[in-house]
Amino acid sequence: MEEQKSDKLSDNSRRKFLKTGAVAAAGFMIVPRHVLGGKGFTAPSDRLLIAGVGAGGKGESDIQNFYKSGKAEIAFLCDVDDRRAASSVKRFPNAKYYKDWREMYDKESKNFDAVSVSTPDHNHAIIAYHAMQLGKHVYVQKPLTHDIYEARLLTDAAKKYKVVTQMGNQGASNDGTRQLAEWYDADIIGDVHTVYCWTDRPVWPQGIAWPKTPTDILKELDWNLWLGTAPFKDYVSNLVPFNWRGWWDYGTGALGDMGCHLMEAPFRVLGLKYAKDVQASVGSVYVGEFTKGRFPESCPPSSHITLTFPKTDKTKGDVTIHWMDGGIQPERPEELGANEMFGDDGNGTLFIGTKGKMIASTYSANPLLLPTSRNSEVKVNQTLQRIPGGANGHYAQWVEGCLAGYGKTQLSSSFDVAGPLTEALLMANLAVRGHELKGGHIKMLWDNDNMKITNFDAVNQYVKRDYRQGWTL
Repeated sequence: MEEQKSDKLSDNSRRKFLKTGAVAAAGFMIVPRHVLGGKGFTAPSDRLLIAGVGAGGKGESDIQNFYKSGKAEIAFLCDVDDRRAASSVKRFPNAKYYKDWREMYDKESKNFDAVSVSTPDHNHAIIAYHAMQLGKHVYVQKPLTHDIYEARLLTDAAKKYKVVTQMGNQGASNDGTRQLAEWYDADIIGDVHTVYCWTDRPVWPQGIAWPKTPTDILKELDWNLWLGTAPFKDYVSNLVPFNWRGWWDYGTGALGDMGCHLMEAPFRVLGLKYAKDVQASVGSVYVGEFTKGRFPESCPPSSHITLTFPKTDKTKGDVTIHWMDGGIQPERPEELGANEMFGDDGNGTLFIGTKGKMIASTYSANPLLLPTSRNSEVKVNQTLQRIPGGANGHYAQWVEGCLAGYGKTQLSSSFDVAGPLTEALLMANLAVRGHELKGGHIKMLWDNDNMKITNFDAVNQYVKRDYRQGWTL
């Protein structure tokens, strides 16, 4: 059947191209770029050649921001949807265009230095990992991966293949997260024991049934390639290009969309790594009068998740992080004035310490001590280096890091930082999915070394999902 023809390269040919491609890439890494590209080509030490996988939507803005750094050339574009890619193709007419990233890797691996991955979550890991095997630096949109296993794999691969990495949570390069860290390091709010992160997401459909009626596939879209690692399903309307976020096969819900932005600051400020337990309660869905619905294929409309992190070098004990989505928010701090904003646009982060509190908005912007009168009174020394351009500089930082080489510069969200952050978010989603398996509101205990929940085995199937036949890491 057509759905079983899930790749243009067989497993054997893919293994062959990865093996020979890696050898070829290693050989060409030391050859001057002008030798490969002819007269007028800039040397690789001066300009980074990027292949963009995902050229529309967020991928389009990512590619443009790399180019704006002044030290990057968009050498190749790849997208399964010609409609979405059209603007980037027009903007970068010299970039050769592919629909299948595997074909691009096979044919062009010697002609680019780095890969930007901006696809739906379920295909992040496979695209990034094979690029890393070829010795390519990678920039991957948030969340880093769809599964915990994938996040751990990419974190280890960055070290193994010695490539420069960055996750696309631009707020990690903002001044705000560094200001929060400087206040905390100066003991302005004492020891933080509790953090609240909240968002108004989802702003796409969640907690709904999968559509029963397939629709015609858009002629510009290669549906089979879009599915990639996910199980085969017939194409339905209102899924591509945005609403896939609410379906477990492809997205990671509100946590995946906003968690990497809102929880990055607590990770940086408090030195967090891996959580040790998690519990969740989720919002109900009513499909008729007094009738509660359950739709296990779709993320819930709202949730409140509690993660416990063990003591770090920057805390005196365990830290509890509360995650709230779907419009749920924590109680306003009593130190916050009645007319003062609590975060922004339904998103925010609140740190509660033994001596005080501090808050920030999306991307850790607009950091404030509470009460806000303290901000004019408290002065601390700037101890952490700022990233030129802040969130916009997040892209240039990666480009510069790639040109400098592995281990030469410290990046805001390299995979040694982004990997554990992503794992925490995906672990929180295990608790959410526990409700689908009738686990109820229980505390799930996490064995970090073995990457599994020890007291509710049913959810461990989501730590590492099975890929569709023909798609392998």
